[in-house]
Amino acid sequence: MNYTELKTNIQDICEMTFTDAQLGMFTDQAEQKIYNTVQIPALRRNQTGTLTNANKYLALPADFLYVYSLAVLDSDGAYTYLLNKDVNFIREAYPTPTTTGLPVHYSLFSDSAIILGPTPNSGYTAELHYGYYPPSIVTASTTWLGDEFDSALLNGALIEAVRFMKGEVDVVSNYEKLYQQAIILLKNLGDGKLREDAYRSGQYRQEVG
Repeated sequence: MNYTELKTNIQDICEMTFTDAQLGMFTDQAEQKIYNTVQIPALRRNQTGTLTNANKYLALPADFLYVYSLAVLDSDGAYTYLLNKDVNFIREAYPTPTTTGLPVHYSLFSDSAIILGPTPNSGYTAELHYGYYPPSIVTASTTWLGDEFDSALLNGALIEAVRFMKGEVDVVSNYEKLYQQAIILLKNLGDGKLREDAYRSGQYRQEVG
């Protein structure tokens, strides 16, 4: 389902004509809810960068949503996968920023940075495997979500549209139920169909609408 089709479906089902701005708002809200609820393996990236000596922070990509893994490579190219810990753990375990070494722990410090422990003692190469926030279907016209799992997107947008219309509670509840069913299937899809790496390619795949 592309964005033109999505807008048509929202208006036909609601039997209401909305402005483009309103339709965009419903869609954006639905996308944000979905992408922050479900980890979708199809929407993941690898990014490499260089840690800064004596700097315990690592900047995150602008489209970052969540971490799959974070690794540090030494001069021989050997990987050390860092363990995810709470920020308070990092601060208590490494109270002195000037105590440096090869990082072994990390935590999300803010929306734009990761904190490392201990503080890097060299300009190591870091490899971040992360889930990213894709361009909205509002601007891109077609997206993975619209192509592969439009039921979640449509029902999510319908919830926002009916609430905007101050619709009946039972109508909102009906779309909430359909949305939750779609999210459950999307989570199952993410755990099975989309993991098409070498050792899972023969896994059973469920067809969903």
